[in-house]
Amino acid sequence: MLIKNAPDLHSSEITDRRLYLNRRDFLRTAAGGAAAAAGGLAVAVGASATLAAQAAPHGRKLATVPSPLSTTSEKLNTWEQITTYNNYYEFGMDKAAPARYAKALRTEPWSVAIEGECAKTGTMNLEDVLKGETLEERVYRLRCVEAWSMVIPWIGFPLANLVRKCEPTSKARFVEFYTLADRRQMPGLVDPVLNWPYLEGLRMDEAMHPLTILAVGLYGEVLPNQNGAPIRLVVPWKYGFKSAKSIVRIRFVERQPINSWQASAAQEYGFYSNVNPTVNHPRWSQASERRIGEFFHRKTLMFNGYGDQVASLYAGMDLRRNY
Repeated sequence: MLIKNAPDLHSSEITDRRLYLNRRDFLRTAAGGAAAAAGGLAVAVGASATLAAQAAPHGRKLATVPSPLSTTSEKLNTWEQITTYNNYYEFGMDKAAPARYAKALRTEPWSVAIEGECAKTGTMNLEDVLKGETLEERVYRLRCVEAWSMVIPWIGFPLANLVRKCEPTSKARFVEFYTLADRRQMPGLVDPVLNWPYLEGLRMDEAMHPLTILAVGLYGEVLPNQNGAPIRLVVPWKYGFKSAKSIVRIRFVERQPINSWQASAAQEYGFYSNVNPTVNHPRWSQASERRIGEFFHRKTLMFNGYGDQVASLYAGMDLRRNY
């Protein structure tokens, strides 16, 4: 079993109210104050999602609690590895490009539009999204398309919590995630490798699974721009291209979405994007992967090692056909 008790992780001190209300100190992303949101989504800021007053080495500290869902048996990748080797094509296809160019990304103010088959549609400021949430530190593996992987201490909260706030209707079978596409800030958008904006999707039971989170930080700190600030999707049993970054719109739909990579190269990327080591990618083997910072390859695990938790979601499905 991969669900184990997490080691003691020190939570940061809660910031005082003056700093909490300061926009630059609240995730360096949130719009000032709890603005009224359309469609009945006007809410107050949740005290449990505040920042710590003590300065962090790289950014602002986040108050967190340890998660029992953490993978605790593997060595973490370093801050430098996690923040300098990234897939974020909106800032360039080279792995070093996001760290170089994402500094200019403006993540304040930030809002997320809620649309589609749900009772609570409207626009939520980041404070609204975080309202009442307790931020958890979760150590997850992240395996990316090109067969490289990392172990990252994400900070976030269950996506299921936000889904329930939106009150999806019985027609909502899938959840779509749209990311920011701003040519003024993102030089990689000139490359037609994808049809922008980036679109990703999950089946509703995948979205509601307790392992699926919306992340707002890592290593105890606010999420760096190159890692998908201010809010991104993390689905640890999926390929990296399921990790929608800098989310600006969430839509509940009845029909299965065609995600961006599926639209671009359907022969290589399907909707589900589960890690299946027995099925080769058309251009490389999926049987092994290389952990960033290590020389040797290691065996790829089915569902990225989270099979005990998620295999039941795909019972009876042909995972060669539904890739």
